[in-house]
Amino acid sequence: MSHLNSVQIFRRIYGPKYENGEWNSRTNRELEEMSKGENIVKWIKGQMISWLGHLERMEEDRMSKKIFTEELEGTRRMGRPRKRWKEEVERDLQVLGVRRWRELVVDRKNGRTFFDRPKPTVGCSANGRI
Repeated sequence: MSHLNSVQIFRRIYGPKYENGEWNSRTNRELEEMSKGENIVKWIKGQMISWLGHLERMEEDRMSKKIFTEELEGTRRMGRPRKRWKEEVERDLQVLGVRRWRELVVDRKNGRTFFDRPKPTVGCSANGRI
């Protein structure tokens, strides 16, 4: 994910407004009213965790599952390694205190409620920014 804060994300989602023959950026107050105070970062984190559960339950022959589980061959660029999606989501689950998440996903009776409607809290990576 790029490094944008929630106001910038909402600004991209809602776009500029056209008034009196001019395009203008929306004010922070307008964006706050339009988003109804919802924290976009928490919502995105929740969707990521939900998708992780879905990926884990997928059949092995699905392309998404193959991409998720297989390791890439080749060399990486020099410098600090980029954060991987899977590592970020697993870190968020650790912050939420979720242990053995793979077992929870397979145990649909108990894990289903957590992975369907997760609620990231303060401390999740990129909470307040993306």
